[in-house]
Amino acid sequence: MPITTTTPAVLTPTAAPATATPAATASTPPATNGNEDRFLKLLVAQIANQDPLNPMDNAQVTSQMAQIQTVTGIEKLNTTFVGLTNQFTQMQAMSGVSLVGRGVVVEGNRMQVADGQGHAGFELSTQTDEVKVEVLNSAGRVIDAVSLGALPSGRHAIEWTPPQGVDANQASRFRITATRGAAVVDAVPLNHDRVAAVATGNNGLTLELESGGLVPYDQVRVFEQALATGSAQNK
Repeated sequence: MPITTTTPAVLTPTAAPATATPAATASTPPATNGNEDRFLKLLVAQIANQDPLNPMDNAQVTSQMAQIQTVTGIEKLNTTFVGLTNQFTQMQAMSGVSLVGRGVVVEGNRMQVADGQGHAGFELSTQTDEVKVEVLNSAGRVIDAVSLGALPSGRHAIEWTPPQGVDANQASRFRITATRGAAVVDAVPLNHDRVAAVATGNNGLTLELESGGLVPYDQVRVFEQALATGSAQNK
């Protein structure tokens, strides 16, 4: 039976909303002003008690003042960076909420079956001379094998129609074998899934899928437009 392979027109993660309102910038902590006050008091005491016959060098005073300014600047920069990180996390969470209910593609070899057909995908690292898809049941036994011929590099979606006598619901997983001449080409299997919920944590935004899996936001590909059509036959 035929198996269709299609190349997505657009396959990119959804960008964070441009209209997100940033949180207020965190104020400089009191500790910073305390450090400056202590430094100035120590510097004044050092100057007041210096040896009149061997006064402090102007370059030495300037160097000390530059050092405290550097420390203060680093503290302020760290505070600003923490604020920006929090703002980014909030914006990413808002973007993730818009993905709930959206169809996505993630790395994995699970075959999704719907309406008597199997749906999956794969990504090729380079152009190939031959791509072969093997459909496996839950026991790992091959129930169908399909040759797709030569394909270009990039992502491809596949739709598997089971041969006569094979129930589509028997399909559990799939396996991709790609070659170019005598060399094996790296082929990454991809799953179709849907976002059920989103969560934020120390590791950033995580998406919970309807299949029960959890994946980081940056590892999700989203089909934004209809896929271009193409087909290949069993050989």
